[in-house]
Amino acid sequence: MLKNDVFEQLKQAMRNKDTLTKGVLTLLKSQLDLAEKEKGDALTEVEESQIVNREIKQTQQALDGAKQANREDLIAQEEAKLVLLQSFLPEQLSVEDVKQLLVEAGVTSGMPMGEAMKIAKPLLAGKTDGKTMSAVVKEVIQA
Repeated sequence: MLKNDVFEQLKQAMRNKDTLTKGVLTLLKSQLDLAEKEKGDALTEVEESQIVNREIKQTQQALDGAKQANREDLIAQEEAKLVLLQSFLPEQLSVEDVKQLLVEAGVTSGMPMGEAMKIAKPLLAGKTDGKTMSAVVKEVIQA
């Protein structure tokens, strides 16, 4: 379970006095705890992946802002956070694998984007990020 992995790594980061890792893991653990409390039950792998993806997206936005501001110190910090967060995701599918899964699931050329995404989202949840999913769906329906 992801929450246990996060907690174990958090304890190790505390022992190592690694403040960056400790901060990221504390935030991630609190988000997982909050979601579990709101649900009133243990989270599924897909729900855990969605939380990690949300944190990755926020970190990516912070990284983009740091790049625009030319803040080298923040860029390095945000990139380190990104690598740490991505380590908690299951292995991400390649573009070719995503395309193959979509075609097998019935996404065809000329299909409306909304219908294709209704098929793609549950199929690819946690296996790829939303940006890649959207781009590959567009590619398949326009082929």
